[in-house]
Amino acid sequence: MRSADSLATEVSVSTAAPQELPDLHGESAMASFLARAVRHGIAVGLLSVCGSLLPPAAIAASACAPAKTAKTDVVGVINDLFQALRTDSPERFQEVTSPDFYAYDGGMRLTGPAMMDFIAKGHASGKRWVWSITDPEVHVACNQAWITYVNQGSVEDTSGRQPLTWLESAILDYSNGRWHIRFVHSTRVPKPT
Repeated sequence: MRSADSLATEVSVSTAAPQELPDLHGESAMASFLARAVRHGIAVGLLSVCGSLLPPAAIAASACAPAKTAKTDVVGVINDLFQALRTDSPERFQEVTSPDFYAYDGGMRLTGPAMMDFIAKGHASGKRWVWSITDPEVHVACNQAWITYVNQGSVEDTSGRQPLTWLESAILDYSNGRWHIRFVHSTRVPKPT
């Protein structure tokens, strides 16, 4: 909390008389004015030139997603993630996720490689997952999006096929002309009793 003395000091400083303007008719005042104008002109010129030299990747990274297709593109990227997991394709997985991707699933925090490893081990033991997006709600804000959806699917192993439902959400970033998934959260819906 400020004391009354510090407030009074601020008030007295802020109400001080303005400095007198230099006499622009004098030779030294004119030289000073021209020197400042040249310095400011050089600074503006440098900023203009440097701005035009930005690499196209930096410009593309900050661009907004196309508004007309953003929502369907976001749903498509989630489907691409499912396809990468279904086919054990780490290359495709890396194309649709960001380098810092992680997920909350089954009560665990999984990085991208950990998620791929978990699914690959399940496939090796005979498990097969089916995932499908239903009731998607997509929200887009320039180069960021979030989606919520109901994942109607199943898991199949030697004991048979079990229909399952998950409530899921994801956060995506748009850069370099495409969407990348940064985060996924998945909660399994309990079976009705």
